[in-house]
Amino acid sequence: MKLTFLGAAGEVTGSCYLVDTGEVKFLIDCGMFQGGRDVRRRNERFAFEPREIAFVLLSHAHIDHSGLLPRLAALGFRGAVHATPATIELLGVMLPDSAHLQEREAEREGGTPLYTLAQAQRCLARLAPADYGAEVRPHPGVRCVFRDAGHILGSAILEIWIDRRKLVFSGDLGQPARPIVSDPERIAEADVLLVESTYGDRNHKSLVQTLDEFAFALTDTLRSRRGNVVIPAFAVGRTQEILYYIGELQRQGRVPRLELYVDSPMALAATRITLRHAARDELPVIEGARFTESLEDSMKINHIRSGAVIVSASGMCEGGRIKHHLKYNLSRPECAIVFVGFQAAGTLGRRIVDGAKTVRLFGEPHPVRAKVFTIGGLSAHADRDALLGWMTGFRRAPGRCYVVHGEPLAAHALRDAIASRLGWRAEVPARGQGVEL
Repeated sequence: MKLTFLGAAGEVTGSCYLVDTGEVKFLIDCGMFQGGRDVRRRNERFAFEPREIAFVLLSHAHIDHSGLLPRLAALGFRGAVHATPATIELLGVMLPDSAHLQEREAEREGGTPLYTLAQAQRCLARLAPADYGAEVRPHPGVRCVFRDAGHILGSAILEIWIDRRKLVFSGDLGQPARPIVSDPERIAEADVLLVESTYGDRNHKSLVQTLDEFAFALTDTLRSRRGNVVIPAFAVGRTQEILYYIGELQRQGRVPRLELYVDSPMALAATRITLRHAARDELPVIEGARFTESLEDSMKINHIRSGAVIVSASGMCEGGRIKHHLKYNLSRPECAIVFVGFQAAGTLGRRIVDGAKTVRLFGEPHPVRAKVFTIGGLSAHADRDALLGWMTGFRRAPGRCYVVHGEPLAAHALRDAIASRLGWRAEVPARGQGVEL
């Protein structure tokens, strides 16, 4: 049996792993690479023949894990994509939205989209629901169980049995004790483990410290400097948690009066889905929160000069409506940009976080004069200690452990921590590397 690391190896995007048992080939995730124009070529070509893939096991709905499924189907894949019911519901919103962005970008640049809206919609017919804890048999020689990963709604850890060997793919693991989602489920054993390492080199601040920092960012901008706060946030998962925490801060009287705009049709759809599926019975309703759907309503926000909190996608500022809000607020020193999630190398968000003095938006240079806050403690990814804590649930060391889904510094730091704290041997694979199991 051979395992090939086709993405999210030494990086955090393009999650995709190919398993070839000798009898059947299948994928774990089929994610889009993100990080600027130079990654487009990596999204255009697969390192395998799509017609040979029998099925896909999907960990969750984020585009860096699911975003190339329509292209896979368009190029000949005819199997089923197994995912949790909540993931399937989210993909019904996210894949058509991704296709719309692909078509718009291709039209603007005179190229060909990675896939069309029609292709994304046809791909949705290949989705097959798999409940948490229920065994799925996508092939006579393969069985799988989806476990709750606690990352976003519907996210899963994958337990896969092939003959007598057990593979565990952590997917993206969530930080314990967070609202809306449950804690990641513990796994008892594995012959082969793939564990994510997005924050493998550091710990998040405590939730108390994080909310203090978030409250300061809002208050300093809205009350002291009388500007706007722009929050780039993933439409699925992060936006809902941001709404939750702003609601909590409002109820505690820790932030001034504000006008909250959630400018993302996908975020509205995802919030409605979240309210139907969330682990908590009740989610706080934000006073005065406005969800904007039409472009006309989105454009009206750009005329607001102070007092607004604008939550918009994409979370790494690579596309969508967030770029327009940056255009109108990034160069204003009274405003703030608050980053609440990981910014991958090569993305616009990462350049701003790293201190760029000027960035390009819509082909024009814009100076960065707004105050930039990075609040890592709101991340939906487990930090180093949470990752190690989850791994202590294994009764014995896996025969092989591969550290994936992390930039090199984070991945190697987690590998070293696994060795020193757990006494396991672990490896950091390279993209494209194949290993015989």
